[in-house]
Amino acid sequence: MPYAKLVDPSGEGVTRWVLSGRVPEAQAGADEEVEVVGPRWALLRERLAGDLLLPGDDGYDTARLPFNSLYDHRVPAAVARCASPDDVRHCLAEARRSGLPVAARGGGHGYAADCVPHGGLVVDLAPLSGVEVRPDGTAVVGAGARLRDVYAALIAAGRFLPLGNCHSVGIAGLTLGGGIGWADRAFGLTCDRLRSARVVTTDSREVTASGAEHEDLFWALRGGGGGNFGVVTSFEFATAPVPPAFTVFRARFPAGSAADVLGAWQPWSTAAPEAVSTVCVVRPDGTVELEGSAVAPAAATRAEVARLLAAVGTPAPLEDAEVDHATAVALTAVPQPERNAFRASSRLSDGPWTDPAAIAGTLRDREAALLVVSALGGAIDRPADTDTAYPHRGATTSVQVFADVGDLPPDRVTREVDEVQRALVPLVGRATYVNYLDPLQEDWAESAYRHNLPRLRRIAHRYDPDGVLGFPRSVRA
Repeated sequence: MPYAKLVDPSGEGVTRWVLSGRVPEAQAGADEEVEVVGPRWALLRERLAGDLLLPGDDGYDTARLPFNSLYDHRVPAAVARCASPDDVRHCLAEARRSGLPVAARGGGHGYAADCVPHGGLVVDLAPLSGVEVRPDGTAVVGAGARLRDVYAALIAAGRFLPLGNCHSVGIAGLTLGGGIGWADRAFGLTCDRLRSARVVTTDSREVTASGAEHEDLFWALRGGGGGNFGVVTSFEFATAPVPPAFTVFRARFPAGSAADVLGAWQPWSTAAPEAVSTVCVVRPDGTVELEGSAVAPAAATRAEVARLLAAVGTPAPLEDAEVDHATAVALTAVPQPERNAFRASSRLSDGPWTDPAAIAGTLRDREAALLVVSALGGAIDRPADTDTAYPHRGATTSVQVFADVGDLPPDRVTREVDEVQRALVPLVGRATYVNYLDPLQEDWAESAYRHNLPRLRRIAHRYDPDGVLGFPRSVRA
Protein backbone atom coordinates (compact mmCIF):
# COMPACT_ATOMS: atom_id res chain seq x y z
CA MET A 1 0.00 0.00 0.00
CA PRO A 2 1.49 3.41 -0.93
CA TYR A 3 2.30 5.99 1.68
CA ALA A 4 2.25 9.76 1.31
CA LYS A 5 4.80 11.76 3.25
CA LEU A 6 3.49 14.95 4.88
CA VAL A 7 5.43 17.54 6.90
CA ASP A 8 3.94 18.09 10.33
CA PRO A 9 2.27 21.55 10.27
CA SER A 10 3.28 22.04 13.94
CA GLY A 11 6.83 22.72 12.77
CA GLU A 12 8.25 20.21 15.26
CA GLY A 13 9.99 18.21 12.56
CA VAL A 14 7.79 15.14 12.84
CA THR A 15 7.28 13.28 9.59
CA ARG A 16 3.75 11.92 9.25
CA TRP A 17 3.20 8.84 7.10
CA VAL A 18 -0.40 8.61 5.93
CA LEU A 19 -2.35 5.32 6.18
CA SER A 20 -2.07 2.73 8.93
CA GLY A 21 0.38 -0.13 8.68
CA ARG A 22 4.13 -0.59 8.68
CA VAL A 23 6.13 2.48 7.69
CA PRO A 24 8.42 1.62 4.77
CA GLU A 25 11.85 1.88 6.41
CA ALA A 26 13.58 2.52 3.10
CA GLN A 27 11.60 5.73 2.74
CA ALA A 28 12.07 7.06 6.27
CA GLY A 29 15.18 9.13 6.89
CA ALA A 30 17.59 8.07 9.62
CA ASP A 31 17.08 11.31 11.59
CA GLU A 32 13.28 11.44 11.25
CA GLU A 33 10.86 10.88 14.07
CA VAL A 34 8.10 8.89 12.43
CA GLU A 35 4.40 8.89 13.28
CA VAL A 36 1.92 6.76 11.33
CA VAL A 37 -1.34 8.62 10.72
CA GLY A 38 -4.47 6.60 9.97
CA PRO A 39 -8.18 7.30 10.17
CA ARG A 40 -9.47 7.53 13.72
CA TRP A 41 -12.68 5.56 13.22
CA ALA A 42 -13.64 5.35 16.88
CA LEU A 43 -13.31 9.11 17.34
CA LEU A 44 -15.20 9.84 14.11
CA ARG A 45 -17.99 7.48 15.14
CA GLU A 46 -18.25 9.25 18.47
CA ARG A 47 -18.55 12.65 16.79
CA LEU A 48 -21.18 11.72 14.23
CA ALA A 49 -24.90 12.06 14.79
CA GLY A 50 -25.38 9.56 11.97
CA ASP A 51 -23.94 6.08 11.60
CA LEU A 52 -20.39 5.12 10.67
CA LEU A 53 -20.33 1.72 9.01
CA LEU A 54 -17.08 -0.25 8.79
CA PRO A 55 -16.48 -3.64 7.11
CA GLY A 56 -18.17 -6.27 9.27
CA ASP A 57 -20.79 -3.88 10.65
CA ASP A 58 -24.46 -4.63 10.08
CA GLY A 59 -25.59 -2.75 7.01
CA TYR A 60 -22.12 -2.07 5.62
CA ASP A 61 -22.33 -4.58 2.78
CA THR A 62 -25.46 -2.87 1.47
CA ALA A 63 -24.45 0.72 2.23
CA ARG A 64 -21.17 0.48 0.32
CA LEU A 65 -22.77 -0.44 -3.01
CA PRO A 66 -23.14 2.06 -5.87
CA PHE A 67 -26.14 2.04 -8.22
CA ASN A 68 -24.07 0.55 -11.06
CA SER A 69 -23.26 -2.99 -9.94
CA LEU A 70 -20.30 -3.21 -12.34
CA TYR A 71 -18.40 -1.32 -9.65
CA ASP A 72 -19.26 -3.61 -6.74
CA HIS A 73 -15.58 -4.58 -6.54
CA ARG A 74 -14.84 -1.20 -4.93
CA VAL A 75 -14.64 -1.63 -1.17
CA PRO A 76 -14.60 1.60 0.82
CA ALA A 77 -12.92 1.69 4.20
CA ALA A 78 -16.07 3.19 5.73
CA VAL A 79 -19.47 4.67 4.94
CA ALA A 80 -20.56 7.66 7.01
CA ARG A 81 -24.32 8.19 6.87
CA CYS A 82 -24.35 11.91 7.56
CA ALA A 83 -27.36 13.21 9.46
CA SER A 84 -26.27 16.86 9.55
CA PRO A 85 -23.82 19.30 7.98
CA ASP A 86 -21.70 18.88 11.11
CA ASP A 87 -21.32 15.20 10.26
CA VAL A 88 -20.00 16.17 6.83
CA ARG A 89 -17.62 18.64 8.46
CA HIS A 90 -16.21 15.94 10.78
CA CYS A 91 -15.76 13.52 7.86
CA LEU A 92 -13.85 16.03 5.76
CA ALA A 93 -11.69 17.00 8.74
CA GLU A 94 -10.72 13.38 9.30
CA ALA A 95 -10.05 12.80 5.61
CA ARG A 96 -7.90 15.92 5.45
CA ARG A 97 -5.94 14.94 8.55
CA SER A 98 -5.29 11.33 7.50
CA GLY A 99 -5.04 11.69 3.72
CA LEU A 100 -7.91 9.24 3.32
CA PRO A 101 -9.67 9.25 -0.08
CA VAL A 102 -13.15 10.71 0.36
CA ALA A 103 -16.18 11.32 -1.85
CA ALA A 104 -19.73 12.50 -1.30
CA ARG A 105 -22.66 10.36 -2.42
CA GLY A 106 -26.12 11.76 -3.14
CA GLY A 107 -28.13 9.35 -5.27
CA GLY A 108 -25.11 7.21 -6.17
CA HIS A 109 -26.03 7.01 -9.87
CA GLY A 110 -22.77 8.45 -11.25
CA TYR A 111 -21.87 6.43 -14.34
CA ALA A 112 -18.32 5.76 -13.14
CA ALA A 113 -19.28 5.30 -9.45
CA ASP A 114 -16.73 7.88 -8.31
CA CYS A 115 -18.83 8.32 -5.16
CA VAL A 116 -17.39 5.01 -3.86
CA PRO A 117 -13.62 5.45 -3.44
CA HIS A 118 -11.90 2.10 -3.00
CA GLY A 119 -10.27 2.06 0.44
CA GLY A 120 -11.72 5.50 1.21
CA LEU A 121 -14.59 7.17 3.02
CA VAL A 122 -18.05 7.50 1.49
CA VAL A 123 -19.83 10.61 2.79
CA ASP A 124 -23.37 9.32 2.33
CA LEU A 125 -25.88 12.18 2.23
CA ALA A 126 -28.99 9.99 2.03
CA PRO A 127 -30.22 10.97 5.53
CA LEU A 128 -30.27 14.65 4.41
CA SER A 129 -33.32 14.09 2.24
CA GLY A 130 -35.82 16.64 3.53
CA VAL A 131 -37.82 18.74 1.05
CA GLU A 132 -39.70 21.90 2.05
CA VAL A 133 -41.67 24.05 -0.37
CA ARG A 134 -42.24 27.44 1.22
CA PRO A 135 -45.26 29.69 0.60
CA ASP A 136 -43.17 32.01 -1.62
CA GLY A 137 -42.33 29.07 -3.92
CA THR A 138 -38.79 28.50 -2.67
CA ALA A 139 -37.95 24.80 -2.42
CA VAL A 140 -35.32 23.86 0.18
CA VAL A 141 -33.99 20.42 -0.71
CA GLY A 142 -31.52 18.26 1.20
CA ALA A 143 -28.61 16.97 -0.87
CA GLY A 144 -29.60 13.37 -0.18
CA ALA A 145 -33.08 13.72 -1.66
CA ARG A 146 -34.04 11.64 -4.68
CA LEU A 147 -36.11 13.11 -7.48
CA ARG A 148 -39.14 11.11 -6.34
CA ASP A 149 -38.98 12.97 -3.00
CA VAL A 150 -38.75 16.34 -4.72
CA TYR A 151 -41.53 15.58 -7.19
CA ALA A 152 -43.85 14.47 -4.38
CA ALA A 153 -43.31 17.70 -2.43
CA LEU A 154 -43.73 19.89 -5.52
CA ILE A 155 -46.95 18.18 -6.54
CA ALA A 156 -48.37 18.55 -3.03
CA ALA A 157 -47.49 22.26 -3.02
CA GLY A 158 -48.71 22.97 -6.55
CA ARG A 159 -45.28 24.09 -7.80
CA PHE A 160 -43.04 23.09 -10.68
CA LEU A 161 -39.29 22.55 -11.12
CA PRO A 162 -37.56 21.14 -14.21
CA LEU A 163 -36.12 17.79 -13.14
CA GLY A 164 -35.04 14.52 -14.69
CA ASN A 165 -36.87 11.38 -15.79
CA CYS A 166 -35.19 8.84 -13.48
CA HIS A 167 -36.84 9.26 -10.10
CA SER A 168 -34.21 7.34 -8.13
CA VAL A 169 -31.49 9.79 -9.21
CA GLY A 170 -30.29 12.24 -6.56
CA ILE A 171 -31.05 15.96 -6.74
CA ALA A 172 -27.40 16.79 -5.98
CA GLY A 173 -25.80 15.05 -8.94
CA LEU A 174 -28.52 16.23 -11.33
CA THR A 175 -28.19 19.88 -10.30
CA LEU A 176 -24.42 20.07 -10.02
CA GLY A 177 -23.99 18.69 -13.53
CA GLY A 178 -26.58 21.01 -15.05
CA GLY A 179 -29.83 19.08 -15.02
CA ILE A 180 -31.20 17.91 -18.37
CA GLY A 181 -34.79 16.71 -18.08
CA TRP A 182 -38.20 16.32 -19.68
CA ALA A 183 -39.27 19.99 -19.52
CA ASP A 184 -35.92 21.74 -19.95
CA ARG A 185 -36.72 23.39 -23.28
CA ALA A 186 -39.63 25.17 -21.56
CA PHE A 187 -38.06 25.89 -18.15
CA GLY A 188 -34.29 25.57 -18.56
CA LEU A 189 -31.91 23.30 -16.68
CA THR A 190 -32.35 22.37 -13.04
CA CYS A 191 -29.25 24.42 -12.15
CA ASP A 192 -30.82 27.50 -13.76
CA ARG A 193 -33.43 27.46 -10.97
CA LEU A 194 -30.80 27.23 -8.19
CA ARG A 195 -30.72 30.30 -5.94
CA SER A 196 -28.27 29.18 -3.27
CA ALA A 197 -26.51 26.14 -1.83
CA ARG A 198 -25.09 25.29 1.58
CA VAL A 199 -21.61 23.83 1.17
CA VAL A 200 -19.09 22.28 3.57
CA THR A 201 -15.63 23.08 2.27
CA THR A 202 -12.59 20.87 2.75
CA ASP A 203 -11.31 23.06 5.58
CA SER A 204 -14.58 22.21 7.38
CA ARG A 205 -16.27 25.59 6.97
CA GLU A 206 -19.97 25.74 6.15
CA VAL A 207 -20.72 28.48 3.64
CA THR A 208 -23.65 29.68 1.56
CA ALA A 209 -22.95 30.05 -2.14
CA SER A 210 -25.30 32.39 -3.98
CA GLY A 211 -25.32 35.39 -6.27
CA ALA A 212 -24.46 37.56 -3.25
CA GLU A 213 -21.75 35.53 -1.47
CA HIS A 214 -19.13 33.07 -2.66
CA GLU A 215 -20.24 34.00 -6.17
CA ASP A 216 -17.43 32.07 -7.85
CA LEU A 217 -18.39 28.90 -6.00
CA PHE A 218 -22.05 29.45 -6.89
CA TRP A 219 -21.07 29.80 -10.54
CA ALA A 220 -19.12 26.52 -10.38
CA LEU A 221 -21.93 24.59 -8.69
CA ARG A 222 -24.22 25.22 -11.65
CA GLY A 223 -22.80 22.70 -14.09
CA GLY A 224 -19.28 22.13 -12.76
CA GLY A 225 -19.98 18.58 -11.63
CA GLY A 226 -20.40 17.00 -8.22
CA GLY A 227 -17.65 16.54 -5.66
CA ASN A 228 -15.19 19.06 -7.07
CA PHE A 229 -15.41 22.07 -4.75
CA GLY A 230 -16.89 20.92 -1.45
CA VAL A 231 -19.84 18.89 -0.24
CA VAL A 232 -23.24 20.48 -0.82
CA THR A 233 -25.67 19.68 1.99
CA SER A 234 -28.77 21.55 0.77
CA PHE A 235 -30.13 23.56 -2.16
CA GLU A 236 -32.61 26.40 -2.53
CA PHE A 237 -34.54 26.51 -5.80
CA ALA A 238 -36.94 29.05 -7.25
CA THR A 239 -39.91 27.00 -8.39
CA ALA A 240 -42.56 28.04 -10.91
CA PRO A 241 -46.36 27.86 -10.80
CA VAL A 242 -47.68 24.62 -12.29
CA PRO A 243 -48.53 25.18 -15.98
CA PRO A 244 -52.22 24.97 -16.86
CA ALA A 245 -51.72 22.07 -19.30
CA PHE A 246 -49.32 19.22 -20.02
CA THR A 247 -49.47 16.87 -22.98
CA VAL A 248 -47.44 13.68 -23.22
CA PHE A 249 -47.09 11.78 -26.48
CA ARG A 250 -45.26 8.96 -28.22
CA ALA A 251 -44.92 7.32 -31.62
CA ARG A 252 -43.14 4.12 -32.59
CA PHE A 253 -41.40 3.84 -35.96
CA PRO A 254 -40.66 0.43 -37.50
CA ALA A 255 -37.36 -1.34 -38.08
CA GLY A 256 -35.12 0.32 -40.62
CA SER A 257 -36.60 3.79 -40.18
CA ALA A 258 -33.92 5.32 -37.93
CA ALA A 259 -32.12 7.30 -40.64
CA ASP A 260 -35.37 8.86 -41.90
CA VAL A 261 -36.59 9.64 -38.38
CA LEU A 262 -33.32 11.22 -37.23
CA GLY A 263 -33.00 13.16 -40.48
CA ALA A 264 -36.46 14.71 -40.05
CA TRP A 265 -36.43 14.93 -36.26
CA GLN A 266 -33.36 17.08 -35.64
CA PRO A 267 -34.37 20.12 -37.74
CA TRP A 268 -37.94 19.78 -36.48
CA SER A 269 -36.84 19.53 -32.82
CA THR A 270 -34.67 22.65 -32.97
CA ALA A 271 -37.43 24.70 -34.65
CA ALA A 272 -40.26 23.41 -32.44
CA PRO A 273 -41.75 25.74 -29.81
CA GLU A 274 -39.90 25.82 -26.49
CA ALA A 275 -42.88 24.15 -24.88
CA VAL A 276 -42.08 20.89 -26.70
CA SER A 277 -39.36 18.48 -25.49
CA THR A 278 -38.65 15.17 -27.23
CA VAL A 279 -36.42 12.10 -27.05
CA CYS A 280 -35.75 9.47 -29.70
CA VAL A 281 -34.67 6.02 -28.51
CA VAL A 282 -32.88 4.34 -31.42
CA ARG A 283 -32.24 0.58 -31.39
CA PRO A 284 -29.83 -1.54 -33.46
CA ASP A 285 -32.62 -2.80 -35.74
CA GLY A 286 -33.46 0.77 -36.72
CA THR A 287 -36.67 1.02 -34.72
CA VAL A 288 -37.24 4.38 -33.04
CA GLU A 289 -39.45 5.29 -30.12
CA LEU A 290 -40.30 8.99 -30.10
CA GLU A 291 -41.34 10.19 -26.65
CA GLY A 292 -42.18 13.73 -25.69
CA SER A 293 -43.96 16.19 -23.51
CA ALA A 294 -45.31 19.68 -24.03
CA VAL A 295 -46.31 22.44 -21.69
CA ALA A 296 -49.33 23.02 -23.91
CA PRO A 297 -52.83 21.65 -24.64
CA ALA A 298 -53.20 18.43 -26.63
CA ALA A 299 -54.63 20.03 -29.75
CA ALA A 300 -51.69 22.40 -30.24
CA THR A 301 -49.20 19.64 -29.44
CA ARG A 302 -50.84 17.23 -31.86
CA ALA A 303 -50.63 19.75 -34.67
CA GLU A 304 -46.94 20.38 -33.99
CA VAL A 305 -45.99 16.68 -33.86
CA ALA A 306 -47.97 16.06 -37.07
CA ARG A 307 -45.40 18.21 -38.88
CA LEU A 308 -42.67 15.79 -37.82
CA LEU A 309 -44.64 12.69 -38.76
CA ALA A 310 -45.30 14.11 -42.20
CA ALA A 311 -41.60 14.90 -42.67
CA VAL A 312 -40.56 11.36 -41.70
CA GLY A 313 -42.99 9.84 -44.19
CA THR A 314 -43.13 6.47 -42.41
CA PRO A 315 -46.52 5.74 -40.82
CA ALA A 316 -46.40 5.85 -37.02
CA PRO A 317 -49.63 6.20 -35.06
CA LEU A 318 -49.43 9.02 -32.52
CA GLU A 319 -50.60 8.43 -28.95
CA ASP A 320 -51.14 11.54 -26.83
CA ALA A 321 -52.97 12.68 -23.74
CA GLU A 322 -53.50 15.98 -21.96
CA VAL A 323 -52.79 15.34 -18.27
CA ASP A 324 -52.26 17.04 -14.93
CA HIS A 325 -48.89 17.65 -13.25
CA ALA A 326 -48.80 14.42 -11.24
CA THR A 327 -49.72 12.29 -14.24
CA ALA A 328 -47.15 14.02 -16.45
CA VAL A 329 -44.46 13.27 -13.87
CA ALA A 330 -45.52 9.62 -13.73
CA LEU A 331 -45.77 9.16 -17.51
CA THR A 332 -42.42 10.75 -18.29
CA ALA A 333 -40.58 8.64 -15.70
CA VAL A 334 -38.07 6.08 -16.96
CA PRO A 335 -38.48 2.76 -15.09
CA GLN A 336 -35.42 2.10 -12.96
CA PRO A 337 -34.42 -1.07 -11.11
CA GLU A 338 -33.09 -0.73 -7.59
CA ARG A 339 -29.63 -1.33 -9.02
CA ASN A 340 -28.33 -2.00 -12.52
CA ALA A 341 -25.25 -3.11 -14.47
CA PHE A 342 -24.69 -0.83 -17.45
CA ARG A 343 -22.25 1.11 -19.57
CA ALA A 344 -22.96 4.56 -20.98
CA SER A 345 -21.35 7.50 -22.72
CA SER A 346 -22.49 10.65 -24.52
CA ARG A 347 -21.76 13.27 -27.13
CA LEU A 348 -23.48 16.60 -27.75
CA SER A 349 -24.06 18.26 -31.11
CA ASP A 350 -23.62 22.00 -31.55
CA GLY A 351 -25.39 22.12 -34.90
CA PRO A 352 -27.32 20.19 -37.55
CA TRP A 353 -26.28 16.72 -38.62
CA THR A 354 -25.17 16.06 -42.17
CA ASP A 355 -25.39 12.26 -42.15
CA PRO A 356 -28.24 10.86 -40.01
CA ALA A 357 -27.90 7.49 -41.76
CA ALA A 358 -24.33 7.19 -40.47
CA ILE A 359 -25.48 8.08 -36.95
CA ALA A 360 -28.08 5.30 -37.07
CA GLY A 361 -25.41 3.05 -38.58
CA THR A 362 -23.18 3.30 -35.50
CA LEU A 363 -25.52 0.71 -33.93
CA ARG A 364 -25.25 -1.81 -36.77
CA ASP A 365 -24.46 -5.33 -35.51
CA ARG A 366 -24.61 -4.24 -31.87
CA GLU A 367 -26.18 -6.50 -29.27
CA ALA A 368 -26.79 -4.11 -26.39
CA ALA A 369 -26.07 -0.49 -27.27
CA LEU A 370 -28.82 1.98 -28.11
CA LEU A 371 -28.96 5.74 -28.63
CA VAL A 372 -31.01 8.08 -26.44
CA VAL A 373 -31.21 11.25 -28.51
CA SER A 374 -32.64 14.32 -26.74
CA ALA A 375 -33.56 17.76 -28.06
CA LEU A 376 -31.86 20.68 -26.33
CA GLY A 377 -32.19 24.42 -27.00
CA GLY A 378 -35.16 26.56 -26.02
CA ALA A 379 -34.96 27.96 -22.50
CA ILE A 380 -31.66 26.14 -21.92
CA ASP A 381 -30.01 28.70 -24.18
CA ARG A 382 -31.28 31.85 -22.46
CA PRO A 383 -28.18 32.18 -20.24
CA ALA A 384 -24.86 32.75 -21.97
CA ASP A 385 -22.39 29.88 -22.03
CA THR A 386 -20.25 31.57 -19.36
CA ASP A 387 -23.11 32.68 -17.06
CA THR A 388 -22.90 29.31 -15.30
CA ALA A 389 -20.36 26.50 -15.42
CA TYR A 390 -22.61 24.49 -17.75
CA PRO A 391 -20.84 25.16 -21.07
CA HIS A 392 -23.20 23.72 -23.67
CA ARG A 393 -25.61 26.61 -24.20
CA GLY A 394 -26.40 26.53 -27.88
CA ALA A 395 -25.99 22.75 -28.25
CA THR A 396 -28.89 21.34 -30.23
CA THR A 397 -28.86 17.66 -29.33
CA SER A 398 -27.66 15.21 -26.70
CA VAL A 399 -26.78 11.72 -27.91
CA GLN A 400 -26.37 9.22 -25.08
CA VAL A 401 -25.01 5.75 -25.81
CA PHE A 402 -26.49 3.33 -23.28
CA ALA A 403 -26.33 -0.42 -22.80
CA ASP A 404 -27.64 -2.71 -20.08
CA VAL A 405 -25.22 -5.57 -19.46
CA GLY A 406 -27.89 -8.19 -18.80
CA ASP A 407 -26.54 -11.64 -19.60
CA LEU A 408 -23.78 -10.39 -21.90
CA PRO A 409 -20.11 -10.27 -20.90
CA PRO A 410 -19.40 -6.81 -19.40
CA ASP A 411 -16.25 -6.47 -21.53
CA ARG A 412 -18.27 -6.91 -24.72
CA VAL A 413 -20.83 -4.30 -23.64
CA THR A 414 -18.07 -1.90 -22.67
CA ARG A 415 -16.44 -2.35 -26.06
CA GLU A 416 -19.74 -1.73 -27.86
CA VAL A 417 -20.45 1.51 -26.04
CA ASP A 418 -16.90 2.75 -26.53
CA GLU A 419 -16.90 1.96 -30.24
CA VAL A 420 -20.22 3.75 -30.75
CA GLN A 421 -19.21 6.89 -28.86
CA ARG A 422 -15.95 7.07 -30.83
CA ALA A 423 -17.79 6.65 -34.11
CA LEU A 424 -20.16 9.48 -33.16
CA VAL A 425 -17.41 12.11 -32.77
CA PRO A 426 -16.98 12.96 -36.48
CA LEU A 427 -20.75 12.74 -36.99
CA VAL A 428 -22.08 14.61 -33.96
CA GLY A 429 -19.26 16.40 -32.20
CA ARG A 430 -16.83 15.93 -29.33
CA ALA A 431 -18.71 17.63 -26.47
CA THR A 432 -20.07 15.49 -23.63
CA TYR A 433 -22.46 16.04 -20.71
CA VAL A 434 -20.73 15.97 -17.33
CA ASN A 435 -23.49 13.86 -15.74
CA TYR A 436 -22.79 11.16 -18.34
CA LEU A 437 -19.02 11.05 -17.85
CA ASP A 438 -17.45 7.97 -19.41
CA PRO A 439 -14.16 6.68 -17.94
CA LEU A 440 -13.04 5.60 -21.42
CA GLN A 441 -13.34 9.08 -22.92
CA GLU A 442 -9.78 10.32 -22.80
CA ASP A 443 -10.89 13.87 -23.59
CA TRP A 444 -13.58 13.97 -20.88
CA ALA A 445 -12.36 17.13 -19.10
CA GLU A 446 -12.11 19.30 -22.20
CA SER A 447 -15.27 17.88 -23.79
CA ALA A 448 -17.40 18.13 -20.64
CA TYR A 449 -16.29 21.58 -19.41
CA ARG A 450 -14.99 23.13 -22.63
CA HIS A 451 -14.09 26.84 -22.36
CA ASN A 452 -15.09 26.91 -18.66
CA LEU A 453 -12.44 24.34 -17.64
CA PRO A 454 -9.64 26.81 -16.69
CA ARG A 455 -11.95 28.82 -14.44
CA LEU A 456 -13.34 25.68 -12.83
CA ARG A 457 -9.83 24.46 -12.07
CA ARG A 458 -8.94 27.77 -10.43
CA ILE A 459 -12.03 27.60 -8.24
CA ALA A 460 -11.34 23.97 -7.31
CA HIS A 461 -7.81 24.87 -6.20
CA ARG A 462 -9.13 27.83 -4.23
CA TYR A 463 -11.72 25.84 -2.26
CA ASP A 464 -9.77 22.57 -2.06
CA PRO A 465 -6.09 23.57 -2.23
CA ASP A 466 -4.85 20.25 -0.87
CA GLY A 467 -6.89 18.03 -3.18
CA VAL A 468 -8.87 16.40 -0.38
CA LEU A 469 -11.68 15.70 -2.87
CA GLY A 470 -9.41 14.32 -5.55
CA PHE A 471 -10.88 11.47 -7.64
CA PRO A 472 -10.20 10.10 -11.14
CA ARG A 473 -12.63 12.46 -12.90
CA SER A 474 -12.07 15.44 -10.63
CA VAL A 475 -11.98 18.76 -12.44
CA ARG A 476 -8.48 19.15 -10.94
CA ALA A 477 -7.18 16.14 -12.90
